[in-house]
Amino acid sequence: MIFHAFLIKYAEIAIKGKNRYLFEDALVKQMKLALEPVEGEFTVTKEQGRVYVFCPEKYDFDEAVEALQRVFGIVGISPVVIYEDQGFDQMAKDVVSYMEARYPGYNGSFKVYTRRAKKSYPITSMEVSAAIGEKILDAFSDASVDVHNPEMTLSVEIRDKIYVYSETLPGPGGMPIGTNGKAMLLLSGGIDSPVAGYMIAKRGVKIEAVYFHAPPYTSERAKQKVVDLAKLVARYSGPIRLHVVNFTDIQLYIYDQCPHEELTIIMRRYMMRIAEHFARKDKCLGLITGESIGQVASQTLQSLAATDEVCELPVYRPVIGFDKEEIVQISRKINTFETSIQPFEDCCTIFVAKHPVTKPNLKVIHRSEEKLNEKIDQLMEEALASTEVIEIQ
Repeated sequence: MIFHAFLIKYAEIAIKGKNRYLFEDALVKQMKLALEPVEGEFTVTKEQGRVYVFCPEKYDFDEAVEALQRVFGIVGISPVVIYEDQGFDQMAKDVVSYMEARYPGYNGSFKVYTRRAKKSYPITSMEVSAAIGEKILDAFSDASVDVHNPEMTLSVEIRDKIYVYSETLPGPGGMPIGTNGKAMLLLSGGIDSPVAGYMIAKRGVKIEAVYFHAPPYTSERAKQKVVDLAKLVARYSGPIRLHVVNFTDIQLYIYDQCPHEELTIIMRRYMMRIAEHFARKDKCLGLITGESIGQVASQTLQSLAATDEVCELPVYRPVIGFDKEEIVQISRKINTFETSIQPFEDCCTIFVAKHPVTKPNLKVIHRSEEKLNEKIDQLMEEALASTEVIEIQ
């Protein structure tokens, strides 16, 4: 069966009151961007409280649906067949033809739901539903009507033409990208941070990202792995500006000057400082990390407090209460898992202490950082100046 359009359903946007149109416009914009790679010219429009995607004569149905299922804000996608309005008798025949093509030999329960957007139509919605139901029962002798708990709901919308649909494919939910500001994601090559970026983007936040590279201790393949992860997240979040920071000299200097049990915390604090620098530069409203309480030594409550102390911007941790398996499940869902487990180590795993402190004392950390003196400021400036920016589409 050839579907002529998709009816797009949303949830949270509908309760936005006077600002609703802003969210709808953002949703339409993201849908257009998502459909650009799909062959054919799609038209996305708002019509009488509905958002529709009108399809070209020839297109890849599965590819179009897959693209729409990555657009945050959509909760349902209903494939629609459109018929010319040639009066009720022809409409009834068209609906029966739809059923015969879509559900040959149907023997389950159903109900007909009619929405009369064209108020001048001479028959009421309930009358249309009842009459079409009778025609379907005549054509499908083993079918039955159940208005309370039907196995299938056949929807008929009377507009300038007749729109018919009977299923709703799931969307990702959430809010349209760009409706809730922008934040900076600390993106590593692991499992957690891409999931964190996805989850924050799902709430309508546009994301940018920063990755800490440590050549020659981390390879170009490790860097490419992070670029690949950013591309996978960008399929949902839209374009990402990825800042690749050369962190080697800073790490080596900290390694040389500070107690080894404090390495992870102090390195993490400098990563947060750098990430906040780029966040402010790019007008982000916060930082995003993939930390989960207690997963590793740097993710105890005490360690998280120690790293947060250097930040003025808020730090968002969407997977903070998840266990590893819950994070893995989401990574599989968004197709980042297989890339994340590629065996190319990042700078966090290369310079890890054998016995890291799990309950850092901030006074002790401050004394250790004082040993780094002006040299660390110089290294920071060099790292910031040499940062590579990659535009991820």
